[in-house]
Amino acid sequence: MSRYGFLDRLDEELLENFTYDYEINWDKKNHAIEIFYLLDAENPGVAVTDTENDAEASSDNISFEDAVVFYNPLKSKIVADDYLASLPYEPKKGLSKEFISYFVSFLQETADNELDALIDFLNSDDVEFSGTFDMESFEKGLVTVQETEFFAYPRY
Repeated sequence: MSRYGFLDRLDEELLENFTYDYEINWDKKNHAIEIFYLLDAENPGVAVTDTENDAEASSDNISFEDAVVFYNPLKSKIVADDYLASLPYEPKKGLSKEFISYFVSFLQETADNELDALIDFLNSDDVEFSGTFDMESFEKGLVTVQETEFFAYPRY
């Protein structure tokens, strides 16, 4: 594996098993890795969005961006509320191949649910929209993951 450690493995797993557009931002100084992903949905004309005239509904597609972050609990300074989820990694150990696979699978499911909620929001005046990462379910599923192959935090 190259010097980019779990960053490479994460990108490979996302390319293979995540169906949404995404971008990885490696904040070297802050010892954090952010994953931004984009949800696109057609606006049927019910939802009012930021348009020149707020009284009209936008007929354009709606894009919604969300993000998760991996951070070093000893060195990173993050604002957890800025992210859908903030996940610490062990500084010396990094992340395991198995953890990354589980994470990407869970993120795919989370993004699918978010897209469904966004579409429901766009189709109804009565539905509110907000992205959620069910940390309790994530941690329950994580218990079953057998971690064997670890990738360190990227070096630069």
